[in-house]
Amino acid sequence: MPGIRLVKVTKRYGDVTAIRNLSLEIGDGEYVCVLGPTGSGKTTLLKLIAGIVKPDSGEIYIDGRLVNNVPPQERNVAYVPQYYALFPHISVIDNVAFGPLSRGVSREEAYKVSMQMLEMTRLAWRANSFPHELSGGMQQRLALARGLASGAKILLLDEPLGALDARLRVELRYKLREMAKENNLTTIHVTHDQEEAMIVADRIIVLRNGEIQQEGPPSQIYNEPKNIFVAHFVGGANFFEGFVAETDQNGSWIQLRNGFVLRINEVFGSVGERVVVMVREEKATIIRGAKKREGINLLPGTIEWVSFLGDFVSYSIILDNGDRVNSKMPTIIGVGRFRVGERVYVHLRPEDLRIYPYPPHGLYKELEVI
Repeated sequence: MPGIRLVKVTKRYGDVTAIRNLSLEIGDGEYVCVLGPTGSGKTTLLKLIAGIVKPDSGEIYIDGRLVNNVPPQERNVAYVPQYYALFPHISVIDNVAFGPLSRGVSREEAYKVSMQMLEMTRLAWRANSFPHELSGGMQQRLALARGLASGAKILLLDEPLGALDARLRVELRYKLREMAKENNLTTIHVTHDQEEAMIVADRIIVLRNGEIQQEGPPSQIYNEPKNIFVAHFVGGANFFEGFVAETDQNGSWIQLRNGFVLRINEVFGSVGERVVVMVREEKATIIRGAKKREGINLLPGTIEWVSFLGDFVSYSIILDNGDRVNSKMPTIIGVGRFRVGERVYVHLRPEDLRIYPYPPHGLYKELEVI
């Protein structure tokens, strides 16, 4: 039985539909990350499950129980909002201990658990401080510690690591997943950080305009995006507009602008149909000289700029037909390999290309994330 189940849930705020006819199941102990742009319905989804807002239609079940009219305090849910909601008049450790004490846990055990949570979030040294004495990042960690100490079996996290510095964010995301798994917590973790979601999630859900665009394991979301928006929102991607020039039993030929042609290993659409071809940035290989690779899908162009990204180097190439391609490669092999202004070829393997119908409102409209 799933720990959480939503059936055709809709939530409106005036004329704005935040969640639209959404159905979803999350299993006991599953760690799910929800990705999506601002205004996609991520926070509203958490508030619906927590009981902070009620759906306009549809049903919400927790452990098989219909909870549409069950108050938040009776749902066995810990909700950690993006904007903390701390008790300002009591100390840091008292904030954390409030949850266990309200459940009837002994004072000794409540404060023992609370100190463990403060140690995990690296706040033990501020146990006797008050919330207003903490930085924004510390307050966020305090809210997280309080949620973890609550004893609830469902953990709802709204951007729990968003205000932290990069090093601490990396450290805590591993600890978060570890603790959730050790305690068999059903966790829904809202984040804008795609790397964070890829690392901690059993499953990723991509939301847009209150609707699920795709859900699945991180590798599937990245390697097999169902539509243009998911491909663009999760990971770096290059897009080419074109039309189907020819198909055979093994694939299709796609005509790009100004005479460029791509071969893909997918039979798609009908001749003349407008399409969009996508390739991940790390799959766009830069080479010198067309003879070094099979002649298919070799696109001539010029290096326009180079960016050093720490672990990776990113090259931007203007193709001779006017399209732009970004290519990302590990720093160990990419630094200094090509220079701005150099003439190169971009090689795209047919098996690395994905194809989509041309969107009704145009490619750039489809790529909008707000």
